Amino acid sequence: MMFSKTRLAFTLAATLISGSVLAQDYSIDPTHTSVVVSWNHFGFSNPTASFSDASGTISFDEKAPAKASINVTIPVKTVDTKVAKLNEEFINEADYFDVAKFPTATFKSTKVTAKGNNQFDVAGDLTIKGVTKAVVFNAKLNGMGEHPMTKKAAIGFDASTVIKRTEFNLGKYAPYVSDEVTLTITTEAQAK
Repeated sequence: MMFSKTRLAFTLAATLISGSVLAQDYSIDPTHTSVVVSWNHFGFSNPTASFSDASGTISFDEKAPAKASINVTIPVKTVDTKVAKLNEEFINEADYFDVAKFPTATFKSTKVTAKGNNQFDVAGDLTIKGVTKAVVFNAKLNGMGEHPMTKKAAIGFDASTVIKRTEFNLGKYAPYVSDEVTLTITTEAQAK
């Protein structure tokens, strides 16, 4: 009986250790990561704005995707609407991002669910302007393997979700400028 308990404990420990070894930690490459938001403008057009210099980590094991985790930080001052005056308003005004008080937006995953065909639901906490809300990104694994240039393990995802900007104290001109905003991220990350 004692031998069986010891053997069981050893087997469980070995399983836990081997499981943690399989997960690969990746650093998000800001030069190959795009964060784009789009909205409807008075029913006439669907403009976009982009954010750059995103950073963070992805931990992923293709054999146990439920154990994956994603942490992303976006410096809001990098917003680019292609309209200089609007960029300035987005960055500085209290009705918009008020970057002096809230310099970053973040996403931290809480649950990853595999949906088949390299599709995943990534639930987590999105924080914008000091407000945190639960969101679910629909994500697609674009590819993983050795990066041909760096020879490091690499991974890439596309992900999108729809949020209501009024929930993040960004409600200026709503509902004439749509409350719903589509947030899309494409990212490439390499092994640490």
